[in-house]
Amino acid sequence: MSRVDIAELVAIRSRRPEAVAEAALRRRRRPALLGPSGRLMIIAADHPARGSLAVGERGLAMANRLDLLERLCLALSRPGVDGVLATADILDDLLLLGALDDKIVVGSMNRGGLAGASFELDDRFTGHRAQDLHRLGFDAGKLLLRIDYQDAGSLDTLHSTARTVDEMAERRLPVFIEPFICHRVGGIVRNDLSAEAVIRSIAIASGLAGTSAYTWLKVPVTEDPGDMARVMETSTLPAVVLGGEIGGDQHGAYEKWRGALRLPTVRGLVVGRSLLYPVDGDVAGAVDTAVGLLQG
Repeated sequence: MSRVDIAELVAIRSRRPEAVAEAALRRRRRPALLGPSGRLMIIAADHPARGSLAVGERGLAMANRLDLLERLCLALSRPGVDGVLATADILDDLLLLGALDDKIVVGSMNRGGLAGASFELDDRFTGHRAQDLHRLGFDAGKLLLRIDYQDAGSLDTLHSTARTVDEMAERRLPVFIEPFICHRVGGIVRNDLSAEAVIRSIAIASGLAGTSAYTWLKVPVTEDPGDMARVMETSTLPAVVLGGEIGGDQHGAYEKWRGALRLPTVRGLVVGRSLLYPVDGDVAGAVDTAVGLLQG
């Protein structure tokens, strides 16, 4: 893996905090969100800011920042990887490491719905704002929209999401909405991945704000992957498929993604833990396989 010098990062952060903004100004930007292939391969690493640190049975797998940064640098170095989705702390580190040149940088916008909290569905926008992404020269934003018909907090999140989409569109910045219909089961929020629930979530997300011109969808593969074709008929918005929890079945996840990528509105993949912490430990191999699905 790429080696990261934590001592050097901390020295820069403590002595020259302005170095982050300087690195953002120096960063070589891609001319457009989509490259010549018309596909996107984005590595996601915004889980820690929501207190979600587990990977499979390892409860604190993502808690070691040195380890996470090294995995991210390795993943970003692989051919065919277009960029990264993360919160400000991680993106600032990657800027200082010079790992974001010629990459798509997607800022994570709402991380207030902490995993397991009583207020989890009142998902406040505690991450990047539209003006932050514009100021730093980042390429897009991402927000999570979980809707529980029995939880009033979902309405606040829905309203805030709509206004954030407006703010992004004013700056001509793409925004990826990750929508779910969810329910509490034994006090724990569970996403409903049935075809009907995913269809409803896509319909709701697609209609938010005063324009959908800059809106993308970030959608899960349904419980029955065979349902994806009719699910994706719900909207004409471009979409990427998220990785989600895959357990120990890495090969099965690849096959689900492969099937979804054949659909006309699906433009790529945004995958995090299953590529950064693969079952066999081979980050480069996992990322290369995912890139191969896009090219195939």
